[in-house]
Amino acid sequence: MALILVRGENNSKLLSAIADMERHGNLNLETKPRVIDAKFADSLVESILNSTLRTKSNVATAFFVKEDPTLSIMQIKKIHPPAHVVVVSDEYDGYVKLESMLDDAKLFPGYHSHKAKNEGMIDYKIKGGNKPIKNEKLNSYLKK
Repeated sequence: MALILVRGENNSKLLSAIADMERHGNLNLETKPRVIDAKFADSLVESILNSTLRTKSNVATAFFVKEDPTLSIMQIKKIHPPAHVVVVSDEYDGYVKLESMLDDAKLFPGYHSHKAKNEGMIDYKIKGGNKPIKNEKLNSYLKK
């Protein structure tokens, strides 16, 4: 599981970035996005990057995805979300504090997953019932 921090100008850009990560990055959210203090998010990102930020964020959210940090980074690099997305690894100092903040934080307003609740696409050719088709290509190298 990877912890992802998203910071940006407004809620709509964050929601769009999360949707892009799900749709185009094929990341699966493990937890629902939670509201994080923007100043804390900025300071955490500054400590990770070891430099000052050009722009400060107005809103921030964080959540866990099922994929590991390396795969998450590779998938996010393929897309260009409209907000600043940072994969926070457990080797950073702020990881534990951010993880503990998620327990008490309220849900990020407006988020609804577009992914189906079943296991994948449905094969309608099969008579007598629906059979979900699992797509394990993306996560094929993950340890089970």
